[in-house]
Amino acid sequence: MAEIENRHTAAKCKKRFFKKKDTRIDLTPMVDLGFLLITFFVFTTTMATPHVMHVNIPYNKVPPGDDVCASCVLTAFLVKENGIKYYEGLPGPGTIIKSTSFGDAGIRSIILQKRQSVKMVRGNADEFVLIIKPTEESTFQ
Repeated sequence: MAEIENRHTAAKCKKRFFKKKDTRIDLTPMVDLGFLLITFFVFTTTMATPHVMHVNIPYNKVPPGDDVCASCVLTAFLVKENGIKYYEGLPGPGTIIKSTSFGDAGIRSIILQKRQSVKMVRGNADEFVLIIKPTEESTFQ
């Protein structure tokens, strides 16, 4: 609420002065209204709602029938301490498992070399197949 106070300053002087009026504005109702608005908007807004992602699960009623050449496959295992072990071709008794790391000189160069060799052998680099198998000790990178 606003209040107006009257002050008589020159009561005994002969000159005529204007009466000075002081105004004091009370902002308590405005603060209450502000808090009411803030609480209203806090309670009525919703935070980001979680969205459910659709997971594509393979249809396992039919046995797999993809014809993939053995020389087109590169299988990589993600192991502990950000390491990668890989082998080329299909697994068998004579399979050689090699180690590498993440980065340009590591797995990236191996993938590019394998794509080039598949392109040389098959004539098309799109037939290259990369299989990634994380182990329980692997970390997310």
